[in-house]
Amino acid sequence: MSFGLRVSKLPLNPISHPVTSSRNMKNYLEFNFKINPPQPWSEILMAELIEIGFDSFTEEYEGVLAYIQKDIFNEDELQNVDLLNRDEVEISYTFQEMPNINWNEEWEKNFDPINVEDKVLIRAEFHDADPSKHEIVIQPKMSFGTGHHPTTHLMIQQMLEMDFAGKSVLDMGCGTSVLGIFAKQKGADRVVAIDIDEWSVENSAENAARNGVELEISQGTAENLGQEKFGVILANINRNILISDIPTYVSVLNGGGSLLLSGLCFFDVDDIMEVCSRENLKLEKQLQREEWVSLLLTK
Repeated sequence: MSFGLRVSKLPLNPISHPVTSSRNMKNYLEFNFKINPPQPWSEILMAELIEIGFDSFTEEYEGVLAYIQKDIFNEDELQNVDLLNRDEVEISYTFQEMPNINWNEEWEKNFDPINVEDKVLIRAEFHDADPSKHEIVIQPKMSFGTGHHPTTHLMIQQMLEMDFAGKSVLDMGCGTSVLGIFAKQKGADRVVAIDIDEWSVENSAENAARNGVELEISQGTAENLGQEKFGVILANINRNILISDIPTYVSVLNGGGSLLLSGLCFFDVDDIMEVCSRENLKLEKQLQREEWVSLLLTK
């Protein structure tokens, strides 16, 4: 659900759907969205399109190219996308069917290492190692959480200053499990990683093994959380899910524990903080990158 897509030619995927070989050659539709003004609305539109099945994007000067598998596209869902019905922005689009393309191959060709604060390097196995930085090595399948998107970058940036030593950590909506892997590398005693998507669960297991860490990975949502308590909860998801699930997160967060949120635009903060205030959470630190925001709160 980096986002951070700063590519002009090839679609990169911001969401937690690693593409398996059986899915690589699906027929896709390409939508050309013209957006006026483009910022901050381009990335907000991408975030909303993700919710209805779009999985690859290319930012362009006047808008966004967006890709969705032909067999799952639903015109009614597109027409109900919130941003297409708002007065603050003008959006028009055309679309065409694309020839079969191996998206994984294109993704790997164009995956660049991500440097966070010149301290953390998120890279693929085919990139050169950098001993001067903390490294997270992932397979650059089409999955959310590669670090390109500002929200993932913000989460890592916040985590740099947090203490994970000996703590139990929950990574909700884990995607590639970059955040869970980083928490484990920073000394977390155990990390539970959960995602609604089976492909993300598979990719997370691969990436955990690739980095030599152990994660407890499962498919599900906040509804699957039991009575186990956590010292830190990481949730880089989206506004609506966070608003719905924050009370559940608080119920499994230790007293004095930390809740780190992102997947939010700057105009979502008031709504999120309203929920957090009701749950007696205290805002410790807020970071913004472009139009995206991360909030660190304590119980």
